[in-house]
Amino acid sequence: MFQTLYSYFWWERLWLPANLTWADLEDRDGRVYAKASDLYITLPLAFLFLVVRHLFETYVATPLAGLLNVKEKVRLKATPNAVLEKFYAATSKHPKQADVELLSKKSGCTVRQVERWFRRRRNQDRPSLLKKFREASWRFTFYLIAFIAGMAVIVDKPWFYDLREVWKGYPIQSVLPSQYWYYMIELSFYWSLLFSIASDVKRKDFKEQIIHHVATIILISFSWFANYVRAGTLIMALHDSSDYLLESAKMFNYAGWRNTCNNIFIIFAAVFIITRLVILPFWIMHCTMVYPLDLYPAFFGYYFFNFMMVVLQSLHIFWAYLIIRMAQKFITGKVVEDERSDREETDNSEEEEEVAKNGPLSNGHPVLNNNHRKTD
Repeated sequence: MFQTLYSYFWWERLWLPANLTWADLEDRDGRVYAKASDLYITLPLAFLFLVVRHLFETYVATPLAGLLNVKEKVRLKATPNAVLEKFYAATSKHPKQADVELLSKKSGCTVRQVERWFRRRRNQDRPSLLKKFREASWRFTFYLIAFIAGMAVIVDKPWFYDLREVWKGYPIQSVLPSQYWYYMIELSFYWSLLFSIASDVKRKDFKEQIIHHVATIILISFSWFANYVRAGTLIMALHDSSDYLLESAKMFNYAGWRNTCNNIFIIFAAVFIITRLVILPFWIMHCTMVYPLDLYPAFFGYYFFNFMMVVLQSLHIFWAYLIIRMAQKFITGKVVEDERSDREETDNSEEEEEVAKNGPLSNGHPVLNNNHRKTD
């Protein structure tokens, strides 16, 4: 049964145009072609990336954070309470007012204490500023190096300037060593992102991030199987062109360099919109959808590849919406924040109400001398 499924999966009509077989893509006369077995190396490389990331965040990103004065914020911890902890873990992290009143009776705490406990408990689960900085530093470093490497791989190729060259002689197109390593490193990195997504900073677009990583892995893998390597290198370099700008903006934001962050963000927004909403759909996707039909009839691989491109493009539109919202805040003079991030709930959330009644608070108690600021 396994052999039957294997045969159906690698049926040539799924992956290759008519009148072509896998035998046509066997290495010969010094020409090397993409093979599915090449991708086995990406899984151990992905785990190697996780090790390198840990070392980078420990010995590079953390000292850099210290130089930029990115500090761990001291958070007030929720007092251990079995009743509240059980509700928090099993029912909801955001109890309704009726639940708060019921929990107050069960736990012996006041309503105010229950509300404070849940605020502090939620904050305990939120990533620290240092964690966010370290993660952004790692991604910035990879995306910048990947973009430079990607441009080095494709800038001297004829299909970089004439997209019809992408399909010249397809699929009988030999794979260069630079293309091989570019593919293996990019795919390995996205595998590592998928493996670490559960422990990484969770944002509001968590589900979209999973879809993006899975779609990217499938797209890169399929383009390698079907020898869409020329188109694949163009797409990967196009994506890397804006990602490192976003991560650098995050780093400066976490460091408190607001003006630098805002300026980089505006550059990022412009590059993102130009590359993802203009060049990708009107040049690259036109290249993958229209030009191949001049050479061979559409087949399953053609439809599948372009369907995955549409999935990615849909995510780009979603993220462009968030980016435009942030750009509007910047233009109107508001501080640019990551729309995908949850804001931290400090005790100020509840103390603001108390300030209006009793004046400023210190650790939940009124400050006697209101003429002096409390220093951190």
